Amino acid sequence: MSVPWEGIPPDPGGRRRAEGGVRTEPPEDGPGRFPPPRPGGRAEARRAARNRAAQGLPAQGPGAPNPAAPVLTTHGPAAHGFAVPGRVPPSRTAPSRGAPTRSGRGSGTRAAGRRAAPPGAPRDGRRGALRLIAWSVAGALVALAGAGGAVYYKLNGNLRSFDGDAIAPDRPPEPSADAQGHRPVNVLLIGSDSRSGNNGDLGGGDEGGARSDTTILLHVYADHRHAVGVSIPRDALVTVPRCKLPNGKWTREQPGQMFNSAFSVGNSEAGNPACTQNTVERLTGIRVDHTIEVNFEGFAAMTGAVGGVDVCLPNDIHEGNINPNLGRKGGVVLAKGRQRVSGQRALDYVRLRHGIGDDSDVGRMKRQQAFLASLLARIKSKGLNPGALLPLADAATRSMTVDPGLDSAAKLMDFALTLKDIDLHEVKFLTTPWRYNGARIDLVHPAVDALWRTLQADRTIDGQDATGRQEDSAAPTAPPSPAAPPSPAPLAPDGAPIRVAVQNGSGTPGLAARAAETLRAARVTVTGTATARGAARPTTAVEYGAGQRANAEKVATLFPGAAVSPGPAAGISLRLGRDYAAASTPAAGPAPGTAGPSGAPAPLPAEVVSGARSADDDICRNVSYG
Repeated sequence: MSVPWEGIPPDPGGRRRAEGGVRTEPPEDGPGRFPPPRPGGRAEARRAARNRAAQGLPAQGPGAPNPAAPVLTTHGPAAHGFAVPGRVPPSRTAPSRGAPTRSGRGSGTRAAGRRAAPPGAPRDGRRGALRLIAWSVAGALVALAGAGGAVYYKLNGNLRSFDGDAIAPDRPPEPSADAQGHRPVNVLLIGSDSRSGNNGDLGGGDEGGARSDTTILLHVYADHRHAVGVSIPRDALVTVPRCKLPNGKWTREQPGQMFNSAFSVGNSEAGNPACTQNTVERLTGIRVDHTIEVNFEGFAAMTGAVGGVDVCLPNDIHEGNINPNLGRKGGVVLAKGRQRVSGQRALDYVRLRHGIGDDSDVGRMKRQQAFLASLLARIKSKGLNPGALLPLADAATRSMTVDPGLDSAAKLMDFALTLKDIDLHEVKFLTTPWRYNGARIDLVHPAVDALWRTLQADRTIDGQDATGRQEDSAAPTAPPSPAAPPSPAPLAPDGAPIRVAVQNGSGTPGLAARAAETLRAARVTVTGTATARGAARPTTAVEYGAGQRANAEKVATLFPGAAVSPGPAAGISLRLGRDYAAASTPAAGPAPGTAGPSGAPAPLPAEVVSGARSADDDICRNVSYG
């Protein structure tokens, strides 16, 4: 049996009913019994006054509110909506079921003591449902905001950054802005070979310290619709400039070093990404805006977060190829043809060096470029939505070290969003022009100098600016080249090879490459070229370290007027002066790699352009060498 109830008292279990103002009648006596509402009180007086006003009667009269009447004050449970035996709180005195309620304020049973609403107002059940939905939506928004904050703090906690004071103070200038005020961005991507923590299980081996397994200089053009990634061979011989050690001291400049040794300066488990950045800036003359280093563990997690990456191999790869110390061929780890890899198998693919091509790092760089292109395509196919990006961001940042300019989740996301409009076809990958020098690699001049100048000028590798416009004025026909002088005799035909680092201190761009060609013609190994710091020096000098004086004097014969003197570094350094620039013949045209008549850099060699990979190329194309 149900009876109408004025108000919504708690049921015997203490729960409020949500609609109808109807309850199951409690027992006559005992717990749960409630007294009937008593007459009088302010609520009833207000209702009587409203009824009289509706009938056109004066407010005073029987039932009209009496200012002198005692005021019922509720405290404790009654003040908070709980019934008190013997008293009826004003908030529980309400019209009977079906009475009109005030529009927009709920029914009489849900808002007892409030003014009556005009006919046609929403019933309490509907209004309660709307209110429930509103609160649910609000709660969901609060939960999402809280989750967003939690994600932000989680990504922030994942990130590590290196000391900004370790970046060399004598850096290349910032690139110029285009007509719209946009600037190109250069990002150094380092895949580190460290065996600390879980990286040892993934990478194999137990060697200490850290090395840079992969290094790519990514140039994002000013229009942020084109990009080119240049792989720098880890075995290339370069000059490693002064770098900061973990104890705060700075090293001396070291010419003729393997490129990946820069990351190992200081011999710490964390590596030295700032030293690699300094080395790249010294090598290229390009200012690096951001550096991002990811270790084995982070790389493997990233591939899992995107659901795997599609790759391709020209032949089966066995356990013995992955681990040459195994002593046997072993089973197939990576099968011939197309496949999707993640985690350890993805790491095996990008680190694979043996059992394919000529077992060189050159072929490995080609596969790494193909892998990155496929990874970009995979991310793009999943869409730029939080469900896809957040797992990837978490996986990446857990094993990421960045420069101070990217040391927060907000900075990292802002930067990532600037790359969202780059089309896959407009992302190119290539390797610096190179050639073998025994077990090491020499960078080929002047081709590599032309590559750096192309990026400095924010021009694509096919000689266009980033918008696709060609230079307005065509380069004039070059005059006939004079007869090439005879090649000099080898400086050390029977002895140990002579190694020389070349620095251009003349103040004229491009001469280091020309001097390097002169040295190579005499069978001298060029360990690197760079632009000397400070003001231009007047004369050319050959400086030598301990035991290198005789070889330095041989080198000086190739550069008439060059002085020979001891130097601070080991080995031999050729420092070009203004006298070498003056001796260069202007009629011979611009030095290799320098700007042409229209201001554009010299075109890149055809083999550099033809060997480039687009991010949308077939994944089976160009994945080995030799």
